[in-house]
Amino acid sequence: MAGTMLYDWIIDVLFWVAVAFLVAVYVSWRATRLDRLHVRVETARAALDAALVRRAAVALELAASRLLDPATSLVLATAAHEARTADAESREFAESDLSRALRAVVDQPDFADTLKAKGDGEVVLDELGGAAAKVVYARRFYNDAVAQARTARRKTLIRVLPLAGRAPLPDFFEIDDDPPLALRG
Repeated sequence: MAGTMLYDWIIDVLFWVAVAFLVAVYVSWRATRLDRLHVRVETARAALDAALVRRAAVALELAASRLLDPATSLVLATAAHEARTADAESREFAESDLSRALRAVVDQPDFADTLKAKGDGEVVLDELGGAAAKVVYARRFYNDAVAQARTARRKTLIRVLPLAGRAPLPDFFEIDDDPPLALRG
């Protein structure tokens, strides 16, 4: 009788140890997944920042190329400079302003044809088109990563056990990033 009680007690202990082990493995898996999502957000943010800086640099290059009239160069250079030097709070607005300035400059009637006829105009337009397209893609990837991280952080287990640690909740990056019509395609 005492042997079966000891045997039942050992089975019960092993069962609860196995359950605790499986719960710990699941919690660890969720924490690792959340960490990978946060790393993905950080990586996508770095790629987005690089794409935004590249677009502003190409816009500044176009403004300084002497291919534009002085007033247009000034408008474009000012918008690009503001986008490059904006702080975190005003960055979205500055980047949207740069997008609008690029559309206002490049979408002028016959602008692309006139610029292509001048020396390096076609090269600069190709660079600008590539940089503008990369901004669109980089922002889309970043916002997708943010959406996945935010969805994962809404799970009950993540909230009950503070698996996110001290990582701040990532925010979406919402800007007007439509490239000029002349550069699409």
